[in-house]
Amino acid sequence: MEQYESCAFMEVHSSVVDFLPQESGFVLDIGAGSGRDAAWFAARGHEVLAIDPAETLRNLAKDHHQTANIRWLHDALPTLTNVLGTGLIFDLIWLSAVWMHIAPADRQRSFRKMVTLLRPGGKIMLSLRSGPIPEGRIMYPTSVEEVEILAKRFGLAVTHLTTSQDKLGRDGISWQSILLQLPDDGLGALPLLRHVILNDSKSSTYKLALLRILVRIADSATGMARDLDDDSVGLPLGLVALYWIRSFKPLVENNIPQKPFNKRGTGLGFVKEGFKMLRNESPYDLRIGARFTGNRAKALRGALRDARNTIVKMPANYITYPNGDQPVFLCEGGGGPRINPNAFTLDRAYLESFGVLKVPRNLWMAMSRYAAWIEPTLLNEWVEMMHSYEADSSPSRQDYYKLLRWLDPEHDTRGARKRVEELRKAGKTIYCLWSKKRLRDAFAIDHCLPFAAWPCNDLWNLFPSNAQVNNRKKDRLPDPESLLNARSRILEWWEVAWQNSKLGERFVEEAQAALPATTVQQNCSLEDIFDGLMLQRAVLKRDQQLREWSCC
Repeated sequence: MEQYESCAFMEVHSSVVDFLPQESGFVLDIGAGSGRDAAWFAARGHEVLAIDPAETLRNLAKDHHQTANIRWLHDALPTLTNVLGTGLIFDLIWLSAVWMHIAPADRQRSFRKMVTLLRPGGKIMLSLRSGPIPEGRIMYPTSVEEVEILAKRFGLAVTHLTTSQDKLGRDGISWQSILLQLPDDGLGALPLLRHVILNDSKSSTYKLALLRILVRIADSATGMARDLDDDSVGLPLGLVALYWIRSFKPLVENNIPQKPFNKRGTGLGFVKEGFKMLRNESPYDLRIGARFTGNRAKALRGALRDARNTIVKMPANYITYPNGDQPVFLCEGGGGPRINPNAFTLDRAYLESFGVLKVPRNLWMAMSRYAAWIEPTLLNEWVEMMHSYEADSSPSRQDYYKLLRWLDPEHDTRGARKRVEELRKAGKTIYCLWSKKRLRDAFAIDHCLPFAAWPCNDLWNLFPSNAQVNNRKKDRLPDPESLLNARSRILEWWEVAWQNSKLGERFVEEAQAALPATTVQQNCSLEDIFDGLMLQRAVLKRDQQLREWSCC
């Protein structure tokens, strides 16, 4: 580590600095090693995801560069499984002294993975090593020609190439730095979505409904996606069915036709006994982590099964690529638990028992990144279709929009407030997570990531706070330094308030569903959840340009 830290970033990479993104963005440092390069980017305002497969080196780098803008993650090419699990896309992917460690047989797959993670207009930098291979080290030859062929294959343009001598003074070793750029609209996903939304033939609202549901999952439950292969992610079909029920429930209950001649909600294959028995269920009850027992469990299981079957047979089957009959979305797996349990929790395992919906990765990335722009177009087309089905043009379009409004969690902090009072009654001293002040009778419950920007009432997002501090924070986003300063208090609060309580399972399930990178381990730790919180903070900052707040 000392060897690489002895050479400053500018000494090694001065030839490419002028060609790097000037505005702050997201940087993926692959093979981050000592963390020198990650720290340079972080110091210039970039959010950096630094990955390395060597745990010892990664921990040393993390201790040496204690910077709020760097997140550390175990991962490596050619899979990048954990990075893909974050749902992030990057302005710059940085590979300094890494490419010679990638076996030639893995290089095409590695390029495919990196292009998937690159935003349109984003760049990749690779430094290529030439010279003798040290004894005992595993390295492979590199060449600019090979990189150019791979770049062309995946639609990247070579924008800059430089050659330099080894900065550590090793005999016979030289380096070439090559910059690649992905043209805008490189994903090809938005034209496909536009085709389905605006041009594809539709005999009902089902196609629009499925796309809207996938956009909602991409925006609010990205942690439920699994990395299946280089080209696709998998979503639990039970989750898609759950969101399907939530979307159609107010429409069916208000007798709004979903296809021609569909008066009074008849003729919809998923509206069976189970669906009808859910009439008194609030949309807030139909959420990840909710517990169902008895007749409620029986009704929901039937409704999920029927919704799942409709999705598989209809929109997933008939949404196809232009000028062909190849389905965009593929469905795999069964139709739910073989035994109807008297009680179950809407967790990943249960929802995946209904099968998996395969979503092309480029579509998933576009939905995650552009949800705020895609959803209004989907809703507008859905409203126009429903309006065309009503001969008397009643109700109004505005009424349709109200029924289609996705009901986010209520801004309800009563559960967290009650938990604070229970702990205090048991003799536990509770402190403001931001100011360290001991909380008295007049305290507040703060949504760490502001509810106004990202409606999330999950347990992990509710922080006990001094009332005056909470009033100053308002709807601003905590800056990374504030979160890092409060890290030990946050972890202690999560452990005492939720992990060691009867709500421990719900706490973890909510975090795994909502936060990026918290599902990389089967049993995620509080530290994993904190890293997910930091990543989601960065995503909100990038996507919504929220004002930041500092507790310091």
